[in-house]
Amino acid sequence: MPYVNIKITDEGVTPEQKRQLIEGATNLLKDVLGKNPQTTVVVIDEVNTDNWGIAGEQVTMRRQRGQ
Repeated sequence: MPYVNIKITDEGVTPEQKRQLIEGATNLLKDVLGKNPQTTVVVIDEVNTDNWGIAGEQVTMRRQRGQ
C-alpha cells in the first residue's frame, strides 16, 4: 500500500488544488510503478509559515520581504 505525504505551507491552497494533488500523486504511482490506486493513500499536511524554515529563517519573514 503506497503512502504519499505532501507537505505544503498553508497559503490559500484551494480544495480543488488539493483534489488535483491527490489525484496526480495517485496516478503517478499507478503509471510509473504500477501501483493499485485503490490502495494508494495520499495525505496533505498544511504547515503554518511560522513553522516552516528555509536557510535558518521562518517562511513568514521571507514572505514579508517578498522572497
